[in-house]
Amino acid sequence: MKFDVIGLDSPCVDLAVNVRCFPKPNGAERIQNLSWQGGGKVASGMVAAARLGLCCGIMGNVGDDKYGTFCLRDFQDHGIDTEQMCVRKNRTTNFDIVISDEGSMGRSFVFYPGSAECMTEEELNIEYISNSSYFYMANLDSVTKKAAQMAKQKGSKIFMDADSYTDELLDAISWIDIFIGSEFVYEKMLEVGKSVKENCEYLYNKGPEIVIFTFGEKGCAGISKEGFFEIPAFDVDVKDTVGAGDVFHGAFLAAIVKGLSPKDAARFASGVSAIKCTRIGGRAGIPNWEVTDNFLETGEIDYREIDERVKKYGRGLEYV
Repeated sequence: MKFDVIGLDSPCVDLAVNVRCFPKPNGAERIQNLSWQGGGKVASGMVAAARLGLCCGIMGNVGDDKYGTFCLRDFQDHGIDTEQMCVRKNRTTNFDIVISDEGSMGRSFVFYPGSAECMTEEELNIEYISNSSYFYMANLDSVTKKAAQMAKQKGSKIFMDADSYTDELLDAISWIDIFIGSEFVYEKMLEVGKSVKENCEYLYNKGPEIVIFTFGEKGCAGISKEGFFEIPAFDVDVKDTVGAGDVFHGAFLAAIVKGLSPKDAARFASGVSAIKCTRIGGRAGIPNWEVTDNFLETGEIDYREIDERVKKYGRGLEYV
């Protein structure tokens, strides 16, 4: 089986919590809503891509605890292949508590790094990695770079979620085919005083086929061989922005694989991400292709399937 995309990540479990406002020290605040969902940059992007119709495989590590079981089951429920996930015996899986407050529309993370060791270079399966059109990455650690090199040598294109900045990011840009950076990376990586168009052109000329930066409620901007484009954000009733960028990335890749132009793919991905933000957590609100198309045409969101998923995630780990 040929995959559309294979990704590498260390998935986590998110306990998503919504409150009206973040409590002051020694204070308390009633929880308005909570939900158990999977997390991780590449992991959630892959779930979005799978929900939108791509054939996906995930590599990475989890512990053999209930959180690891949850992560694997959620991938499998979305049709994502988990053959190359390493389950570490007597180890724990990454866990986050993500608190979103309605007052500021911000979010805060409290995280517990699990003890499950990351994949090693020796555990990378070149036959598996090379059996995909795209390799999806979000880090530049040695194992991820090795996997990307394997994929690139076998003809896969490299898709990079650049959510955080490191000094080597600028050097890596030359072998990345699709580069999507966050607003934080934009501010750290590029020159102040130049326009977004000029900065996108600067990175585009270093080698990628597509360069995009996401700016939250201000929308996104990018460049490809078809030229520079800007896409405004959609106006929706935002409940939770956790995972908005991850979902944008997965949706953008799905749209590209399905044949949309980079500009149209960016608009499509913006719509998917906007819909996601109307429900709690990083995954429950991800729409399918039909719901997204209808939203882009009419501005209306069909929540029937989405709200069934919201209920499922809200029941607890053992029910997902």
